[in-house]
Amino acid sequence: MVGPTPAQQMVFQAYVRTVSAHQERLQRLETALREQVQGWRLAPVVQALQAMRGVQFTVPVTRIAELGDLSRVENPRPLMSDLGLTPSESSSGERRRQGSITTAGNAFARRALIEGAWSYRYPAKVNRHLQLRLEQLPQAIQHIGWKAQVRRCKRFRYLTARGTHANQVVVALARDMAACIWAIAREVHMTREAPRPRSEPPF
Repeated sequence: MVGPTPAQQMVFQAYVRTVSAHQERLQRLETALREQVQGWRLAPVVQALQAMRGVQFTVPVTRIAELGDLSRVENPRPLMSDLGLTPSESSSGERRRQGSITTAGNAFARRALIEGAWSYRYPAKVNRHLQLRLEQLPQAIQHIGWKAQVRRCKRFRYLTARGTHANQVVVALARDMAACIWAIAREVHMTREAPRPRSEPPF
């Protein structure tokens, strides 16, 4: 692109160099992060979580690094609470009123979930990038990811059609994503802990 004046062209090129420098820096950091994750005991969970739409490598790394081993909880409700995705409550006598989310707990993981939840405003599908991630995962994990995607896309359309504000819909989907993260992490944990069949004796 050529600017109408030399000064404008110089400013434009400076912006291009700045963007390119940031992209190269991000690529270097992601490469280093991938190398570190390879030896992490929770690496299988990070890989499995990429079965979800809107969840690429850096997102599950962020979530698991902040939340730790999810197999320690028996159900997803404590996870939703830790992420600050549960509605606040104001009770007086017999009256019980729910308000906006508490925003307590881990802000980084909550933000990553909400950003990922926006991808469900589009119809359910498996694009090329998601397909490449799915090919490396067991069928059980793939099934959880696809079933959850169909449910969230349908729910986004249903709630917005009812007049619910898009931000509220996304928060509801983020809660659903937290439950799905727990289910996938539990599936990975159970698979890894399953007893291996004994080999037949050599006689």
